Amino acid sequence: MRVQFNHVLCATSFSDFSNRTIRYGVALAREFGARLYVCHVIDLSSVAIYGEFQLDPVGQQNRIMEDAGEQLEALIGDQQVQWEALISVGNPADEIARAVEEKSIDLVITATRGRTGLKRLVLGSVTERLMRMLTCPLLVLRSPDPDLFGMTEAGIKLDKILVGCDFSPDSSVAFEHGLSLAQEFEAELHLAHVIEPPVQSDFVKQQPPPNEDLPEDYHSSLIQKLRDMVPEEAGNWCTPQTALLQGHPYEELVRYAQSNHIDMIVMGVRGHRLVKTLFLGSTTDRVIRRAPCPVLSVSSKVHKTRI
Repeated sequence: MRVQFNHVLCATSFSDFSNRTIRYGVALAREFGARLYVCHVIDLSSVAIYGEFQLDPVGQQNRIMEDAGEQLEALIGDQQVQWEALISVGNPADEIARAVEEKSIDLVITATRGRTGLKRLVLGSVTERLMRMLTCPLLVLRSPDPDLFGMTEAGIKLDKILVGCDFSPDSSVAFEHGLSLAQEFEAELHLAHVIEPPVQSDFVKQQPPPNEDLPEDYHSSLIQKLRDMVPEEAGNWCTPQTALLQGHPYEELVRYAQSNHIDMIVMGVRGHRLVKTLFLGSTTDRVIRRAPCPVLSVSSKVHKTRI
């Protein structure tokens, strides 16, 4: 069964960088015949960017919303796509999540600059919150070079799609989306499993040896497990590629994407405790902040729309 995106939402803060989500959203909406929602959230905790607010808060808010609507109209221009502006006031992540439920959104597109270090810890990330809140997949654009988004004059170009497979429930749902997209775009489907090195707390557990010393049957069983994920009929439109990598998953997946010229990475999202997420980050979050291409994050809690 194929995953169908009938309602696509792209979010913009009106920065030149985030406005690129609109071009991507238009192309995807055309590809799937979807309705496009273009969302801007006015965060009044940062009123300085909107000018003086204290003298007439209601009037100023109305003027800001009116101006936002005009900017969205200008950004869409004469694009031939069914679309609707969504303008609201509040916390960006909360408002986008609310719109997803109200409009039955199947896919959210957002952009991130891949902030790292202390600034990320102090300020947090809208993208990180969305990954854990949304009941639909989240497509994140990070590269400052729009050519690396896989965009052409004719639309979106996806020749190679990489799915990170750790055989978890979230990974399985991510695989379904990656498989469906590969079928939609007749793209190569790359399935990669990363064998992680043992960590201090796991020394007492049984661990496989380093990759170069893996028993042949263990190596073969993992490759076969990846191959078994792909239905036989997929061979009619693509030749799945499988890879076993060894190291830290986010480093290995990013390196594989770079060396194989991957156009999109698809990954599952796992929940983490707050402290662990803030200081360590999830594998998906780390891939997003380093990836050379768009990353589609999918959770097992997504509401699946299929045809």
